[in-house]
Amino acid sequence: MKEYAEKFYKSQAWINCRNAFIKSLTSKLCNRCHNNPGKIVHHKKHITEENIDNPMVTLNFNNLEYLCQECHNQEHMKEQSVRSGLEFDEEGNLIEIKSPPLNN
Repeated sequence: MKEYAEKFYKSQAWINCRNAFIKSLTSKLCNRCHNNPGKIVHHKKHITEENIDNPMVTLNFNNLEYLCQECHNQEHMKEQSVRSGLEFDEEGNLIEIKSPPLNN
């Protein structure tokens, strides 16, 4: 997540909004591909330093969608490339993809 957004994403207002948004959904599948379970509440109009204090952008259900990890990564790859082996977590942080353990 961007440094300026860290406080917002840890705020009780965002946590409450995110949880209420997920609870309001009739389907827990990704709003874009409709194949994978949703994982990340994504802002359609991205949060910027200029709009982070505007609840009509940050806390408005009409600006939110529930995305699977793959669709969320694709959305953010429009703006920046993500190296192979990396993905965004639920808070928008870039993390290394963990490989499943090998069964011997």
